[in-house]
Amino acid sequence: MKSILNYLGGYFRHIDKILPILCIGLTVFSIFLTNTMTYDTMASAIKQGDVNVKTQIAAGILGISIALMISLINYKFIAKMWFVYAPIAVILQMLLFIPSLTIKRDDDSAWLNLGFITIQPSEILKFAFILTIATHINKLGDKLNSPKHLLPLLAHGLFPVGLIIIQGDAGSALVFLFIFVCMLFMAGISWKYLVAGAAAVPPILYVAWNFIMKDHHRQRFLILFDKEMQEAERRVKFYQQYNGRMALGSGQLRGLGFNADNYTFIPEGRNDYIFSYIGMTFGFIGCMIVVIALAVLCLKLLSDASGAQDMLGRMICVGVFAMVFFHCIVNIGMVLCVTPVIGIPLPFVSQGGTAMLMMHACIGLVLSVTAHREKAKHMFYTEKD
Repeated sequence: MKSILNYLGGYFRHIDKILPILCIGLTVFSIFLTNTMTYDTMASAIKQGDVNVKTQIAAGILGISIALMISLINYKFIAKMWFVYAPIAVILQMLLFIPSLTIKRDDDSAWLNLGFITIQPSEILKFAFILTIATHINKLGDKLNSPKHLLPLLAHGLFPVGLIIIQGDAGSALVFLFIFVCMLFMAGISWKYLVAGAAAVPPILYVAWNFIMKDHHRQRFLILFDKEMQEAERRVKFYQQYNGRMALGSGQLRGLGFNADNYTFIPEGRNDYIFSYIGMTFGFIGCMIVVIALAVLCLKLLSDASGAQDMLGRMICVGVFAMVFFHCIVNIGMVLCVTPVIGIPLPFVSQGGTAMLMMHACIGLVLSVTAHREKAKHMFYTEKD
């Protein structure tokens, strides 16, 4: 009993306490937002059977619980168990090639219908991807820049990117690519490889633009630079972007509140365009509070990476940071019409059970890194034992 108490005492002394507070706060706010879009009170929503609210509550509670459970387990042990969760994540992703199990939305097949539940396998794969890439980099050590070791690592990192692109989910593929690039950069990859990669970007973009992307994909980029398009044409061709931006601006400084009569309809308002609803309801002040909370969250992830005691822990924190940061920048950029619409949710805020659950699971990994280090290093100081 004494040993358990000592373990828990060390756990709570070293764990990054701000990180779970931010995640729990954003999760509660997400449930609140999901509820206010349909009902006046949480009780009425549950009573009338709002599936979206129930899903968000369940995913939030389960996600927080899983994050805390993962944080209690040493991240080194979790990394060693890659042969258990990584194949499961890949198999779930591969099941999307079976039409009878796939839910088709727009032009991609990113949702898997298992009969009793619908999941997005790419969110589960992100968790496994961060752990396996971190483990791979940690094992390479000083051999990272050796071509015979770097090539298998590149194959490891680019495999899920190619797989998900084939399935039509370009947004998720970009998330994986960004995570991989950030982890390589922080691991100390040679500048000659970075320069070579940068030189390969233009021809890759040319091929993707002319031979891979469909016309409606290209239009999502072109609208960002077309300043001469008439307003009426924008309303028709770019209905989602137009309404999202109008809703965001309609809240002005303090927002319209929950009982306004002049709401703007927001396509995918609970998911990709939740930030527009926040702007409409809470105004500029509400948007800035959310942005600040997410910015502090990202800074804490970087701080925890710098305080990790080994390469494995550092890579895990960097991978989670890259995922959260990319989601935030692209999602808010979509609403502001500075990035194309590629279907990426706002972390811990957008409605979505699988995304909410796995975001918390990834935060649990970072908490495990902070809980199992010798000294607790925070953003502005290091504790002395």
